[in-house]
Amino acid sequence: MLQQLHVQRRLLPGPSGVREQALAPDGTLLDDFIVDGQGGVLHARNAPSPVATSSLAIADMIASTAEKQFGIA
Repeated sequence: MLQQLHVQRRLLPGPSGVREQALAPDGTLLDDFIVDGQGGVLHARNAPSPVATSSLAIADMIASTAEKQFGIA
């Protein structure tokens, strides 16, 4: 049997969140993701949310970068 959700009693107001934003050396905001690395490590930086990091297009970009950096065929 399904129970009815009483949203008014289960959700409480909370403080607003703060998200960091990557900046270029000249102080301009960087767009979306920065995928780079060195040695055996690949970094995906400036990921704005878990939803964005689960995007198939972004996964493809990260996989392509890893293939080039690590010589994966």
